[in-house]
Amino acid sequence: MIALLLLAGPNSGGQIQQIANTFGVDWPHLLSQIISFSVVCALLYRFAYKPVLKILDERRQQIAQGLADTEKIKAELAQAEATCRDIVLQANGQATKLIEEAHAAAGRVQDLETQKAIAAAEQILAKSREAAAQEHARMLTDLKREVGQLVVQAATRLTGRILTKADQRRMAEDTIERLTPAA
Repeated sequence: MIALLLLAGPNSGGQIQQIANTFGVDWPHLLSQIISFSVVCALLYRFAYKPVLKILDERRQQIAQGLADTEKIKAELAQAEATCRDIVLQANGQATKLIEEAHAAAGRVQDLETQKAIAAAEQILAKSREAAAQEHARMLTDLKREVGQLVVQAATRLTGRILTKADQRRMAEDTIERLTPAA
């Protein structure tokens, strides 16, 4: 207001007063309203505007911290995914290696079992051959004995007499000796 009076200068003091009277300005009330408005503005600035600004600043810092944390979490997530991929690749490599080892072990076991089966078959064949040879020898022995008896019986019929046990044995042995080189 003082600035307004100074601008108006000493000559225009009446004009300002006249304009103020025209609009119904009451200077004591206007001055008290300006003072009370200033006090209210000061109180609002101190108790309302500053705390709101402080809250807004804290909120801005929280948002900035949240964004920074988000970026940090994204970086950690990317690193964790990369680590996970590496672990999966290593696990796949180990699984492949284990499968190859299992195939090799299965091949070795198969070869070993095949060799065991071949050995068992050869043993069975050897035992069969041995049993066949024994059976053949037994059959030859039986055959020789029967042939000897048949010869003795034939000789008895031909000669018309009964041979003694010693004659029968001698003839059987003689027949067996003759059959042995031929067999």
